[in-house]
Amino acid sequence: MKDQPQSPGNQVTRRLLGSTGLEVSPVAMGCWPIAGMTSIGVNDADSLATLHAAIDSGINFFDSAYGYGANGESECLLGKALADYTASQRRELVIASKAGMHWEPDGARKFDASPDRIASQCDESLKRIGVDQIDVYYLHAPDPAVPLQDSAGAFSDLLQQGKIGCVGVSNLSIEQMEMFMTECPISVVQPPFNMLQQQIRIDLIPWCQRHDIAVVSYWPLMKGLLAGAIRRGHTFAGNDKRLTYDVFKGAAFEQAQGLLDDVDTIAVRHAVSVVEVVVNWTFNQPGITACLCGAKRDWQIKQSASAMQLKLGQDELDWIDRKLV
Repeated sequence: MKDQPQSPGNQVTRRLLGSTGLEVSPVAMGCWPIAGMTSIGVNDADSLATLHAAIDSGINFFDSAYGYGANGESECLLGKALADYTASQRRELVIASKAGMHWEPDGARKFDASPDRIASQCDESLKRIGVDQIDVYYLHAPDPAVPLQDSAGAFSDLLQQGKIGCVGVSNLSIEQMEMFMTECPISVVQPPFNMLQQQIRIDLIPWCQRHDIAVVSYWPLMKGLLAGAIRRGHTFAGNDKRLTYDVFKGAAFEQAQGLLDDVDTIAVRHAVSVVEVVVNWTFNQPGITACLCGAKRDWQIKQSASAMQLKLGQDELDWIDRKLV
């Protein structure tokens, strides 16, 4: 069994996850990279070391999905890591997963949010992770072929059965969420948010605040662009899928580089990495409860977790905000 997490992990101040009563670290580990579907050089040993490093660094919030891996590799690895801890240690952790997306045998991604599929995926995820209840269970995305109320009803059933602790949604519009809530309460919403993508400030965050719904954002580093290593003159591989995003090209890319130049100033002042500044800024934004940081190596998640120890002044946060305008 693992020892209790050591300092600085024990110094992390956790936050209430909306009205759920759950307390989570402001940095959560996103478990998509360890699925090995889009990340190069993934292996079980490094993935397990990364999960252990996250816990030892004070992270207690882990986000996976039924469809993270063609055969549930992410959830299975999470289950193996959890088995190394005592029951009391595991109770300190908050586990999130998702239903409604899987991979066909030919490698095609399939969205299926039918009630039977949601129920069966939940049962399989419980077995993979090795828990009796999934703390936060998301609808991965709406299924155009299934009425949203039917999907919501399936989540409501899982709540009543005690298989899940609370319900979250991802990739839904506000109108869709209001429709979902006619059948099932929503406790957590998972949208993209970072220094370069702040659209949720306008409508989603105010809506969530009115309904006491937690916001757990993803892409804080915008697929690595805000991590500080991709700078002017960077050569992307021809098959790099990031080139399909406008922010990695032309004027948008140059604008991001100017922002990184400014962030460098604060990073140097505090003798920390750009990652730590960017992640710290993200989870300190109004309405953000936690941000998901993906990692496939222990040093990556340690770096993101270190953002929870960084103390940026309000003047520095305000200065960054002015640079983003």
